Amino acid sequence: MPVLTRLIPSPVSVDIRRGAMDDLAGLLADQRISSSGRLAFAISGGSGTALREKLAPVLPDADWFAVADGTIDSAVRLADGIKGKRYDAVVGLGGGKIIDVTKYAAARLGLPMVAVATNLAHDGICSPVATLDNDNGRGSYGVPTPIAVVIDLDVIRDAPVRFVRSGIGDAVSNISAIADWELSHRTNGEPVDGLAAAMARTAGEAVLRHPGGVGDDEFLTVLAEALVLTGIAMSISGDTRPSSGACHEISHAFDLLHPKRSALHGEQVGLGAAFAMHLRGAHEESGLLVEVLHRHGLPVLPEQIGFTVDEFVRAVAYAPQTRPGRFTILEHLDLSTDQIRDAYADYAKTISS
Repeated sequence: MPVLTRLIPSPVSVDIRRGAMDDLAGLLADQRISSSGRLAFAISGGSGTALREKLAPVLPDADWFAVADGTIDSAVRLADGIKGKRYDAVVGLGGGKIIDVTKYAAARLGLPMVAVATNLAHDGICSPVATLDNDNGRGSYGVPTPIAVVIDLDVIRDAPVRFVRSGIGDAVSNISAIADWELSHRTNGEPVDGLAAAMARTAGEAVLRHPGGVGDDEFLTVLAEALVLTGIAMSISGDTRPSSGACHEISHAFDLLHPKRSALHGEQVGLGAAFAMHLRGAHEESGLLVEVLHRHGLPVLPEQIGFTVDEFVRAVAYAPQTRPGRFTILEHLDLSTDQIRDAYADYAKTISS
């Protein structure tokens, strides 16, 4: 009998709504997550501490671990603190750094992980990747997909609005990343997972074309769903290809060349996506990206995040070195520094016209 379906790694529960945090204890009592109530919570010193005060009374058998930062050392320390104490699951309660540290620690111990996001800054909420700082800069580590995802829109509203805007940039950059994947398929024969591509593209388009803004629950729900779907798309493909192309290479270049000055991830990849679409001659799509980014208060020019044109040009020239073996419009065109400068001048002129 032929195999008619394939198994897709995905959470057993995704709860995105106002007040979702109020039902967290009930969700965690799911037999697939925790039958005993023995849970390890990883939290930051900021929003996590305040939420602990609210949740601790209804989770009497949980232990709480403070995470200092988003480094590999913090992830190893968390794993060492949890090890040997017979927890059913590990819960990451916080922003992207806390969730990534928790994903890595849970993977190291072979425990299921629950992601409880307090902001929507990027698509790592449900991805099979933990991005952690290390001695060489920053690394990406493969981890299992979270077993459950909780996003309380009331909590999201309490986060700085810049973090929500950053998530918009990360979501819409999927459009550029999929274009790069398809370019690699046409040029080099790289296989494209159609389901992963469709899911990531649909997620990006949903945010790109939604008329609402960060003050609307409906828009926040669409954005949160898009970030979760993008993470599942990465699980399907087995890598970050559905969401990472030239846009992310440019962002990684900013991070490596200017580690103390880099902007938020979503701010950088949104700008990178708009420029990458311009490079491939998709001026209508690039213009739409610019329009949407601008409407949501995201940068569309490097000076809007504190970089000069020269620094942007150098970052684009360096970008292909950040992901050896990945083929995008940058590798395809293989532009010189002068050609990148000319392309940027045309892009900036197009924006201002």
